[in-house]
Amino acid sequence: MAKTPDFAKTFQDMMANFPIDTSSFQEAFKSQSVLGEKLARVALAAAERSTDISARWAKDTISRMGELAVVKQEPSDYAKSLTDFASASAEVAAEHMAAFAEVAKKVQMDTVDLMLTAGKDVAAEARTVAETVVRDNQLAVKKAAGAATTVAAK
Repeated sequence: MAKTPDFAKTFQDMMANFPIDTSSFQEAFKSQSVLGEKLARVALAAAERSTDISARWAKDTISRMGELAVVKQEPSDYAKSLTDFASASAEVAAEHMAAFAEVAKKVQMDTVDLMLTAGKDVAAEARTVAETVVRDNQLAVKKAAGAATTVAAK
């Protein structure tokens, strides 16, 4: 009966002849983790700032609503009070929206900066890894060619 070839052994032998340096994978994982940490800091800082803006906006609105609840002598005073409230609310809304826009702008600038820096780092790491792989493969091919020449000579 025909015996089934052991491909697992063949692949193990092949992989043993082409060693892989896992340190490059570890470095890539570390650099990705660092990038993730920096991006998380940017996002959390933006969330904190946005929460502060929202809380201030709510406090401003609530304090102005207190003015609406005050009893007035004339019915026209209620209309004036409501008009003043609407006007002040619109003004405050514009200020707070501008503050939110500043937060978004800072997040965008920080993110772009981090991504550009990460891109440069990744390109440098990729170049180093590629050079190492080429060098290791050339050595492995020379070694395999030397072993094949030795076997052919026998």
